[in-house]
Amino acid sequence: MLKNYLTIACRNLLRNKLFSMINIIGLASGMVIALLIGLWITDELQFDHYYEKHDRLAQVAVQPSDKGIIYTNLIIQMPLGNELRTKYGKDFKYSSLVAGRGAHVLAAGDKKLSGVAMYAEKDFPEMFSLQMLKGNRGALKDPSTCLLSQSKALAVFGQQDPINKTILIDNNVTLKVGGVYKDLPENTSFYETDCIMPWENKANWFNSDDPQGNWYNHCGLLYVQLEDHVTMEQAAASIKDAPVSHIQGYVENATLFPLDKLHLYNEFNNGKMSGGRIQHVWLFGIIGVFVLLLACINFMNLSTARSERRAKEVGIRKAIGSLRGQLIGQFICESLAVAFLSLLLALVLVQLSLPLFNALANKHMSLPWSNIYFWGSLFAFTFLTGLVAGSYPAFYLSAFQPIRVLKGTFRVGRWAAVPRKALVVVQFTVSVTLIIGTIIVFRQIQYAKDRPVGYDRAGLIAVEMNTDDLHNHDEAIRRELLQSGVITDMGETNSLPTEISSGNGGFYWKGVEPGNNFNFGTLNVDYDYGRTVGWKVVAGRDFSRSFPADTASSMGGVILNESAAKLTGLQHPVGEIINYKGTIFANVPHVIVGVVKDMVMESPYGKPAPVIFFCGNRSWMSSMVLRIHPKIPVRQALAKIEPVFKKYNPGSPFDFRFIDDIYAKKFADEERIGRLAGIFAALAIFISCLGLFGLASFMVEQRVKEIGVRKVLGATVFNLWKLLSKDFLVLVIFSCVIAIPLTWYFLHAWLQKYEYHTNISWWIFAATGAGALMITLLTVSYQAIQAALANPVKSLRSE
Repeated sequence: MLKNYLTIACRNLLRNKLFSMINIIGLASGMVIALLIGLWITDELQFDHYYEKHDRLAQVAVQPSDKGIIYTNLIIQMPLGNELRTKYGKDFKYSSLVAGRGAHVLAAGDKKLSGVAMYAEKDFPEMFSLQMLKGNRGALKDPSTCLLSQSKALAVFGQQDPINKTILIDNNVTLKVGGVYKDLPENTSFYETDCIMPWENKANWFNSDDPQGNWYNHCGLLYVQLEDHVTMEQAAASIKDAPVSHIQGYVENATLFPLDKLHLYNEFNNGKMSGGRIQHVWLFGIIGVFVLLLACINFMNLSTARSERRAKEVGIRKAIGSLRGQLIGQFICESLAVAFLSLLLALVLVQLSLPLFNALANKHMSLPWSNIYFWGSLFAFTFLTGLVAGSYPAFYLSAFQPIRVLKGTFRVGRWAAVPRKALVVVQFTVSVTLIIGTIIVFRQIQYAKDRPVGYDRAGLIAVEMNTDDLHNHDEAIRRELLQSGVITDMGETNSLPTEISSGNGGFYWKGVEPGNNFNFGTLNVDYDYGRTVGWKVVAGRDFSRSFPADTASSMGGVILNESAAKLTGLQHPVGEIINYKGTIFANVPHVIVGVVKDMVMESPYGKPAPVIFFCGNRSWMSSMVLRIHPKIPVRQALAKIEPVFKKYNPGSPFDFRFIDDIYAKKFADEERIGRLAGIFAALAIFISCLGLFGLASFMVEQRVKEIGVRKVLGATVFNLWKLLSKDFLVLVIFSCVIAIPLTWYFLHAWLQKYEYHTNISWWIFAATGAGALMITLLTVSYQAIQAALANPVKSLRSE
């Protein structure tokens, strides 16, 4: 019986080549989208699942609260690590502080390379399941030993055994290689970490006099692994008050977040995980389901549209004894044949398109050909798709009455087309919704890109000060570059204009309410930083060498941004005193010398954070910011800048970054989502148009004699084109009527999560609707005009 079903199915597919091709290509297109989205979702859901005990790992966060609102900060105070070990050790099997992750210079012999390195405590390799290729995980217990990634060990030492060989970090610290670990996969938090250095060798990279004892300075990350008998909730509850007794003037609690969920739930609302990338997962999951549904709708539409052609087949088979269940089996078998042929085509297309998709999604995914679960899921998915696509035609066609069919009195009736029309409306509603959504996403990105940032990014480059040579010769470098004329200014900072790398609580001033819990970004800059980046002073003055007291640790000058000035509530902040509770809880006063316009340093979609700028000690600085002369081409300027850095920093490569490029990365997630949504929208339209083309072809075939009669009676080509096109145009207009308010409702809600967002203009809906109508006309017109131009003699000859 099954063989007979398959034989008939193959004959029907070959007999109706056009409709078979439309069905297979349409269904394959839907499967391609579903497979690509499935791979992307799987990769996202498995983020940080690489570690053996990923379900026991957590990141520690601190939560200051103010006026009933709880804020969440994943950057913690260094003493908290020791506090958890000594007082709460029964809850944690391992813990590790991590800090200083960034660009460092790794040198061995003549090889000098840049790499991503960080400081970590000795438990880190065990907690994060580093797969050791050489050496062992316990190497960090020796303060003179570091660990290298496989790729960096190969780059530095080639084919030599790196174990016990020495490597020079930042031309300052010499460490021996105690182990080589397998490169961490891309979907982990520590991807591309090339070198892990022992915590004891952190030297002077902290921007604090006493980082290990300062409960007010937030400058590191803390990870823990729970004991097997402790739940996440129990551990979080036990450490809640850990920082409280060490902080005066305000309240700050500690909590835990599961590490394998932080990637997806990276937004917080009143102290709780409230969303983040998980919304993208849901969005693409819904898109994948709907695009696949569009492809299934095509199959249903074309199968039911051809019902009259197969009516006699059904009638004869019923007359000679076929049961309805057997007919349903036949039609389902045909549907499954189409589904599995589509699967073969889809797998080929996915394999070909994966490099482009990976580039767009910023991932390195591949089809898991050897995974039995993948194949099981794939066949189950295809079988389900075939059942869904073939269910309605199977039950619809198998219900025909044989007597009426064989007598020739069978007609599908005026209501038979209603389900098909409804399915076309669903198709175009989804397609129009995706197009409008894509346009709004790109408008929001462009709106944020056009936002004034409070400084001038053009021509700014950043150079990491990761060696003593740069710290010791910064003035000489600045003087020589200015004399060469290739730069107009050079400043130094511990945090680039595109980020806030450190923050502190414990500030108070005249008139502040007791027990305030304000947290400020705290950035150290030199005298020339503000002039270099081009910030705008709105009150008071900039830091200046004419005021040496600006750099004093007590009564030194500070500059507030507008958000910080507003937060203080001071009407005229310039000249006022702002106090800081230092390590020993003594008042450390600073004079407010100026207020600058807010700079967009974090999210370009959110409110600027309150920031206090200190004119700090040069030893605290971690980056140089240079402004290239606007009249000198960038390439020529860099060619002259590099030799100066090589002269004073000979042991390191000249690495730089454009501030413009760093800022552009803030839009990466939204741009990626927009591009992918645009591609999915285009494929949704393509699939919908395939269905329209098939339905238009069948409609013309059904009405060929009617068209012939109308032509004989004098109908023009335009009259016939209008007759054949209007039904489809009405359906698309109806789709737009449904899609526009639906899209507005959801996109309006989506935009509200951004503090700084665009508006939804009426022309977006009008342009999308007009575009959908144009696409429909182009799709249908080919068949309609071809039928209108045909010779009526051929269609009427049999009459």
